[in-house]
Amino acid sequence: MTISELTPITKESGASPLTDALEQLRQAVDVLGLDDGVYSILSTPRREMTVSVPLRRDDGTIEVFTGHRVQHNLSRGPAKGGLRYSPDVRLDEVRALAMWMTWKCALLDVPYGGAKGGITIDPRRYSPAELERVTRRYTSEISPILGPETDIPAPDIGTDEQTMSWVMDTYSTGRGHTVLGVVTGKPLALGGSLGRASATSRGVVHTALAALDELGIAPHQASSAVQGFGKVGRGAALFLHEAGVKVVAVSDQYGAVHNDAGLDVPALTEFVDRTGSVVGYPEAQTLPDKDLLLLLEVTLLVPAAVEGVLDAHNAGAVRARIIVEGANGPTTPEADEILQNNDVLVVPDILANAGGVVVSYFEWAQANQAYWWKAHEVEQRLAERMRAGWQRVRQHAKDKNLTLRTAATSLAVKTVTEAHQSRGLYP
Repeated sequence: MTISELTPITKESGASPLTDALEQLRQAVDVLGLDDGVYSILSTPRREMTVSVPLRRDDGTIEVFTGHRVQHNLSRGPAKGGLRYSPDVRLDEVRALAMWMTWKCALLDVPYGGAKGGITIDPRRYSPAELERVTRRYTSEISPILGPETDIPAPDIGTDEQTMSWVMDTYSTGRGHTVLGVVTGKPLALGGSLGRASATSRGVVHTALAALDELGIAPHQASSAVQGFGKVGRGAALFLHEAGVKVVAVSDQYGAVHNDAGLDVPALTEFVDRTGSVVGYPEAQTLPDKDLLLLLEVTLLVPAAVEGVLDAHNAGAVRARIIVEGANGPTTPEADEILQNNDVLVVPDILANAGGVVVSYFEWAQANQAYWWKAHEVEQRLAERMRAGWQRVRQHAKDKNLTLRTAATSLAVKTVTEAHQSRGLYP
């Protein structure tokens, strides 16, 4: 089938990410034979804060935004999770992302609970000075629940290391001394870790290569498509290219490009740096609809954009053999069932994209010790964690005849439940 023969599949609004996360939790609880009391505890966030975030714009006008911070579980350690700036941020989305972060930390044996934060704002419409004021006000509003031993934010969609610098400085000013460990994903000059910026992408590729090996496919025999060319997708495309996997298509929020012979990913990256988008890259065709990327006949599909892109309406048309979830929650439970029936191997987000939180933990540990590791030490330790996580999940899936997602979630839920039960229920 050629590109011109592909037909975009119209999506209808479906369940929320929180509904998907709760269904995944319910499946894991049932597999583990746990009772409804445990489900109730694990499905309910430990702490939530919603705040008003006023902004005086550069022209003197006032706008007011809504910010959230959700701490899902604290049984295994302080809360950990990203900070997202997007016009689509909603409290239920933040709750789901915080829950997934709890499972991700438990699965990779990182001593954190899950958290997530967000502000309902489109950062592209605001100046750097305005974003700084928004960040500092949001940080001051939620500062009572932040701290290196309480809740440690990190970058996510719409935020970066500069955002983390503002959070760290605002929090530190309130405490009267510099607190490097209150955030991760910071610049190196402020105690950031070598290897942190690329960690999620590297983790995605470690698991992608492991999945290819599982199916007996050598990297140079594989083709791939990457949805999203931001923090995760850009690095994933580059590292897949370096590993010998042919990257035939990538997309961003503006469109998608395709070349059956393979994209020159370093050249494409330079083009995006100059123009701001993959659209118009001269060595590729522009897809008539960017969502067609999800339906290309490739060995490996990496959805690395947002939640819910693979659902009941398009999953049956997916022709990839392996899906490695670079984004959080890109596949709905309905799509999971369809893909399983079609013999598509899905590597779940809580395993595939856990590289970011693993190296965030490394950064936090380095900041607390005031001793920083070399780049090769970070990358070696990350590779070891990701490979161990893959082996653990794959073996559990085989032993119990489970999908990788159910295997990963049940292992994580079991770990969190044991920690909670060991601590006991405070009267």
